[in-house]
Amino acid sequence: MKDDTHPKYNDEAVITCSCGNKITAGSTKDKMETELCSKCHPFYTGQQKLVDTAGRVDKFKQQQEKAKKKQEETANKAPKKRKQTIEDRFNEELSKQIEKQKEKKVVEIKKEEATDEEMKQAA
Repeated sequence: MKDDTHPKYNDEAVITCSCGNKITAGSTKDKMETELCSKCHPFYTGQQKLVDTAGRVDKFKQQQEKAKKKQEETANKAPKKRKQTIEDRFNEELSKQIEKQKEKKVVEIKKEEATDEEMKQAA
């Protein structure tokens, strides 16, 4: 077996909590620090304690405010017009052609009526 492959084990490592509580336990490190322990954790104490590391709560509240503002802006904003698909363009062109044909028929009918009236007047 190889020598010195495992780290040194310390039977009396000190774990220090942010509340000041010190716990001794076995570890490969001599000293450790933690934010919560059984003396200050809300589950064990029954009291609510807010631990704010690096302003995370404030950042979260700011994100919530930004999200609300963005939702209000998008609610007031008109919806975007979607792009025309090939089918939409085809239907639009087809409806234009049908309208042109109807107009031509109307013009032809008016011409026929005009010629019929001229014939009646001539007779």
